[in-house]
Amino acid sequence: MKKKILGALLAIAICELVGSIGSIFTIPAIGGWYAGLAKPSLNPPNWIFGPVWTTLFALMGIAAFMVWNKRKNKAAKTALMIFALQLVLNVLWSVLFFGAHRPAGAFLDIILMWFAILWTIFAFWKIDRAAAWLLAPYLLWVSFAAYLNYAVMVMN
Repeated sequence: MKKKILGALLAIAICELVGSIGSIFTIPAIGGWYAGLAKPSLNPPNWIFGPVWTTLFALMGIAAFMVWNKRKNKAAKTALMIFALQLVLNVLWSVLFFGAHRPAGAFLDIILMWFAILWTIFAFWKIDRAAAWLLAPYLLWVSFAAYLNYAVMVMN
């Protein structure tokens, strides 16, 4: 039991670390470049993004751990590779949008990320349905983020 708890905490920590890498590019741009952009009326206040992403990365970590526990299954290894791909695309979005100030490039990335998340959900579903369901809020939030990204791209 202790090993499982430590494993779950490690998986969550890894996902939160990925989020922290993205925030290296995000935080410095919030008060400067991002503040000067025209944004859609549905744009939430800046303070909401941190708690939402922290929660989503925790759910991702739990889901990945659930699949990792079934890693003897060949499909689980493939599913975790797809999971890793969407994590890379997640960080790349922050680099493109906030770091490089390229909303169009970030929009292309977020579309690819959306499909990678969906692919991950399908892959996780075959192994552990609860793990797949844990990624549903992430897909919904990235859908909303894609709308925001598109709106910023068009408005600026």
